[in-house]
Amino acid sequence: MRGAYDVATVRAAEAAALAGLPEGALMQRAAAGVARRCAAALGHLYGTAVAVLAGTGDNGGDALFAGARLAARGARVSAVAVGGERVHDGGLQALRAAGGRLVPAAAGSAAVAGADLVVDGILGIGGRGGLRPDAAALVAAIGSARGPDSEPPVIVAVDLPSGVDASTGRVDGAAVRADVTVTFGALKPGLLVAPGAWHCGLVELVDIGLSGHLPASIVGMLDADDVAARLPVAGPEADKYRRGVVGVVAGSVGYPGAAVLAVGGALAAGAGMVRFVGPAPVATRVLAAWPEALVTEAVRDDAAARLAAVGAAGRVQAWVLGPGLDPQVAGELLAGLVGASVPLLVDAGALGAVAASGGALLRPRHAPTLLTPHAGEFARLTGASREEVEADRLERVRAAAAELGVTVLLKGSTTLVADPGGGVLVNPTGTAALATAGSGDVLAGAAGALLAAGCTALDAGALAAFLHGLAGRAAAAGGVPIRSGLLIEHWAAAVRAVRTRTDDGGGRRRGGV
Repeated sequence: MRGAYDVATVRAAEAAALAGLPEGALMQRAAAGVARRCAAALGHLYGTAVAVLAGTGDNGGDALFAGARLAARGARVSAVAVGGERVHDGGLQALRAAGGRLVPAAAGSAAVAGADLVVDGILGIGGRGGLRPDAAALVAAIGSARGPDSEPPVIVAVDLPSGVDASTGRVDGAAVRADVTVTFGALKPGLLVAPGAWHCGLVELVDIGLSGHLPASIVGMLDADDVAARLPVAGPEADKYRRGVVGVVAGSVGYPGAAVLAVGGALAAGAGMVRFVGPAPVATRVLAAWPEALVTEAVRDDAAARLAAVGAAGRVQAWVLGPGLDPQVAGELLAGLVGASVPLLVDAGALGAVAASGGALLRPRHAPTLLTPHAGEFARLTGASREEVEADRLERVRAAAAELGVTVLLKGSTTLVADPGGGVLVNPTGTAALATAGSGDVLAGAAGALLAAGCTALDAGALAAFLHGLAGRAAAAGGVPIRSGLLIEHWAAAVRAVRTRTDDGGGRRRGGV
């Protein structure tokens, strides 16, 4: 698992590493990594135009030293003093000695306009609260720049794109949109979590010697090997009960498809048995799609009848509650199931009941509980606006998990799974292909199956999200639109991919070297 660390932790690790190294050693390692990636991005250096945007701090120094290395190999390097005339002195000396030049901030737009490559060293990991107006104007100029061949320049960010909060991924105002981000020593949450992640492009992690000084991370990102190691595997003695029995209370006369998709997701994810509870019209649809499901029919489509059917359904090892349910019915069902001693996944209609109770409905819970909201549902759970949630996803999901005392999976382009203790797993396999009705129902069923198989709520959510994304990618191969049922059909291919390590889940895109 790749760990990600906040600014304070990275700073402490840098200080510890510096104590045993000559002055400037970490900066030279960082600059060498940036220069290598810039050279690879351009393909050749001699005669190319490079604009280095250098802020006043060490990040600007990294960029200047990288620019010096490029200039020494024949690139025409112009460094823009973004913060005025003050830049890192050692970096500036090295740049000039290699044949580069420093230009004032007023000439920044012109330098960028003719560049083949732009190196963003405006702000480092300590930058917060957005860019100043002069820097924001320069970032806007990058967006419209064209190089000598009329193509936009390649943009390489140093450590992280300027304007992105390294610890949270928050973006306040303008921010650089990089093609490549070369980050040093450790991943930072802002590189992994939207909206910051949208600005990073390809993330390359350069080892500068911090690993021995970093503690265990509380924000992590699984890769294919991690998923393969954590997925339940049926042994030779396995039976359907050892593989896990999941109960699904989902669907309604108005939304029967949600039940079909949730049950299908549970079966695809390896449930030994799925017990479905619902009214006859929905049960008929479920059995038609999945004859292996065991159905307990409720005599009516209301909470009392469904609770009676839940009691008659038989042994289960986890419940999935909510997809396709009327919120009022879902609330009464949740009140009846909240005392169950087995894990419980709460989705869709049942989330509204949690929100209406201010979380009080969950307080009697002692067994593992996993909530799976999208941003709108999460906003109602927490009393925030959707815009506030999307702007600060990491901090808000951690706070919600701690306050509610449950594990929360916040769906989105970078799905986050947070446990009450503050641990967060970031999913790297998100794809726009999943933005289709019913996708969340499949995810709920799959995560429920993993809960029933004995996974922790954190792992169940993270593993299901990872495979959900891979299934979406497989289904949408070639850029074709998909329907949610295809996620079920491609789930086995996703599992095979991680078990044969043919797909790292985006690790080479975010954190690969």
